[in-house]
Amino acid sequence: MPNNELVEVLDLDQYKYDFRTDDKPVFRTEPGLSEDVVHAISAHKEEPEWMLEFRLKAYQLYLRKPMPTWGADLSDLENVLDQIYYYVRPQDRMKNSWEDVPDNIKTTFDKLGIPEAEQKVLAGVGAQYESEMVYHSLKKEWDEQGVIFDSIEDGLKNHPDIFRKYFASVIPPADNKFAALNSAVWSGGSFVYVPPGVHLDTPLQAYFRVNQERMGQFERTLIIIDEGAQAHYIEGCTAPVYSTESFHSGVIEIVVAKNARFRYTTIQNWSNNMYNLVTQRALVNERGTMEWLDGNLGSKATMKYPSCYLVGEEAHGSILSIAYAGDGQHQDTGGKVVHAASHTTSSIVSKSISKGTGRSSYRGLCKVYEGSTSARSNVECDALLINDTARTDTYPYIEIEEQSANVGHEATVSKIGDEQLFYLMSRGMSEEEAMALIVRGFIEPIAKQLPLEYAVELNRLIEIEMEGSVG
Repeated sequence: MPNNELVEVLDLDQYKYDFRTDDKPVFRTEPGLSEDVVHAISAHKEEPEWMLEFRLKAYQLYLRKPMPTWGADLSDLENVLDQIYYYVRPQDRMKNSWEDVPDNIKTTFDKLGIPEAEQKVLAGVGAQYESEMVYHSLKKEWDEQGVIFDSIEDGLKNHPDIFRKYFASVIPPADNKFAALNSAVWSGGSFVYVPPGVHLDTPLQAYFRVNQERMGQFERTLIIIDEGAQAHYIEGCTAPVYSTESFHSGVIEIVVAKNARFRYTTIQNWSNNMYNLVTQRALVNERGTMEWLDGNLGSKATMKYPSCYLVGEEAHGSILSIAYAGDGQHQDTGGKVVHAASHTTSSIVSKSISKGTGRSSYRGLCKVYEGSTSARSNVECDALLINDTARTDTYPYIEIEEQSANVGHEATVSKIGDEQLFYLMSRGMSEEEAMALIVRGFIEPIAKQLPLEYAVELNRLIEIEMEGSVG
């Protein structure tokens, strides 16, 4: 079987979420971005004056900051940004009962398996449709222990002190152009607070769905894991395929307190007309642990680099990243670790698969500041090319200011070779089985970390985990 048929065997190019719902939002702004649009978003959310001022300052920062000239090709993005809707309100208010969600929206999430996952294995669920969270729930046992799992808007409204203390403290608007854009027009996302010592033994989950054409989604998620607490949060994203481009630019801020542990799993499978430019960062305090598990399939162009800022002694950060780039796609992904305290440790493991004219890029940073004694970090980048027209690149940045640091980096690029196929086929496998086994082995270090037992849609989105798709 030729190599270019492998994707058909794995079913990687069969985008299963190209369905849309005919609905009419209760409100949406005019296409394009202006100061009036920023005012309209804030007014519809009935925000305090300080948040409107925050948005307007961020908007001015966005206008001043240049478009990135590195990473994915963004030469057409300016035109896209002039045409998209920056705020679409699908319903009057968020629901706490699934039965109260409008039927057209409920049908969409029923198809994605969200209610089933909530009933079986999740501690809580948030569902975002267009620009707003349409549903949020938290199991009673966690609510009674003081866990907060709200929409970001309800976090601002119901918990103003803790919200204002941490909001934009990890990712300020001036961080980059798209963080500034998100800060100006953010809407939807989750606000999570886990009190000291509370361990959530089942995950929280948020699901983000873009349904309309020429849509911009700008969710903002703020998560605080207090001292000695533990939790796991899963995020999934999909959108239907349109002939025009859409845009997604989320900001995820996480604070991991002393002796706390947190895992953030992102599974993004956008349609191939979506620009996906996301800023994700965690601040990790003394003996805290932060784990990113980052999956990227689909989109026209993705630029996303989960980051750990290790600011407390013995803090640890790990990033597991996997990307699949099909025809016409560019996945520019990786991770960043910053060591700003002694005895901190980190690891980045990045896997990518490129097929057809697809391009995957690893872009990562390992920074060790002077005084971060005995810091240790290791980076592994592995790329698999399915055919001769696919491309992969590696852009590692390593900045070491501390003599006692121990940092390692290794990278490999491989193709599915005739020798591998011959060896496995000589042991009785069909060519299809042999190719599937090679790819399964390649992604196994990350695929085994995926919490497939927890969320139904992970099985649907991460088809490269292979089970049931071959044979």
